[in-house]
Amino acid sequence: MKRQQITVLGATGSIGMSTLDVVSRHPERYAVFALSAQRRIKELAQLCRQYHPQFAVVPDDNARRELLRLVSVDSDCASQLEVLVGEQALADIASAPQVDSVMAAIVGAAGLKSSLAAARAGKRVLLANKESLVCAGELFMQTCRENGASLLPIDSEHNAVFQCLTQLPAPAKLPQVPNGVRKVILTASGGPFRTWSMAAMSEVTPAQACAHPNWAMGQKISVDSASMMNKGLELIEAHYLFGLPASALEVVVHPQSIVHSMVEYADGSVLAQMGNPDMRTPIAQALAYPDRIESGVNTLQLTQIGRLDFEAPDAVRFPCLALAQQAMQIGAAAPCVLNAANEVTVAAFLGKRLRFTDIAQLNARVLERLGQQSAARTFDAVIALDQQARSYAHELIKGRN
Repeated sequence: MKRQQITVLGATGSIGMSTLDVVSRHPERYAVFALSAQRRIKELAQLCRQYHPQFAVVPDDNARRELLRLVSVDSDCASQLEVLVGEQALADIASAPQVDSVMAAIVGAAGLKSSLAAARAGKRVLLANKESLVCAGELFMQTCRENGASLLPIDSEHNAVFQCLTQLPAPAKLPQVPNGVRKVILTASGGPFRTWSMAAMSEVTPAQACAHPNWAMGQKISVDSASMMNKGLELIEAHYLFGLPASALEVVVHPQSIVHSMVEYADGSVLAQMGNPDMRTPIAQALAYPDRIESGVNTLQLTQIGRLDFEAPDAVRFPCLALAQQAMQIGAAAPCVLNAANEVTVAAFLGKRLRFTDIAQLNARVLERLGQQSAARTFDAVIALDQQARSYAHELIKGRN
């Protein structure tokens, strides 16, 4: 069996590390072609010594020198590793002819260019970077169609939907919604503040917001989960990924995070994908599709769980979810504007320059001001719109402080 060559964009993040854990369990199937990291150069060096990629990408020359110094202790690694610098290098390792699959796991809009490069090159794109679809859904899906790229969702919710929709024995290029689908139901844990009062939420600290009860994730996505903006962005992602209208998409809160999402069919059947809350499950499913491989995830023990609860999301406690639904219904520039604003306000909250409850308030003001513009049709237009929204969000934060 010819080994698949894998590029992992965002290798030192939680998705990247989980991907490499799955890959390491199947050395006969997968080889690591390239890795990238933004800040964790020491961790990247450890991964390079372990997986011996041909290329690594870092943000600047200082990081390049540091990485080369750290890998020099492993002569085999150092002799074959080429270290590249900058955003264009990310696009290059995503589109290289040798690459079969690309794990697109860079957080935020920063991952858009490299994800698009993989799609243009017709790769199998394992999409964990939801912002690629939120910021540029029409552009991204069109790029996949025109270049024959395969697109497999990695978010646990979208991967669950994909598993409940897939009826073909061979890989489809893009996720397909068969006839008879009535509704897609995305589940949400509700995060750490599901039962908190509004008064208590105004005093939330970054450490509290990052302490997710079920999932181990990075800081930004943990805060998004706590505000339920993450679920709102996933609604927008599902809208583009599966070609479904807003009326066919629903969110329910499921605190146990065992049912990852559901699909309701016209005959009344509801198919659900279940499993322990571990990202290695969707990663392994997408890496091996249409096969199944061992992921390292423990067997689901339903008798120990005992019960599965579901409830409607609280729109008052979690206004970010309603903002994302509004942006999805507006369409055009609104999703990109909201995502950009949210990245800025979450960073300000993590930097203790905003309260947790300020995130939704400022996001709403940016969306109201800039969300009615026309949709961006090119990568450069997406970036320009993204920067415009970020600038206004920074302006609002400065005024608030």
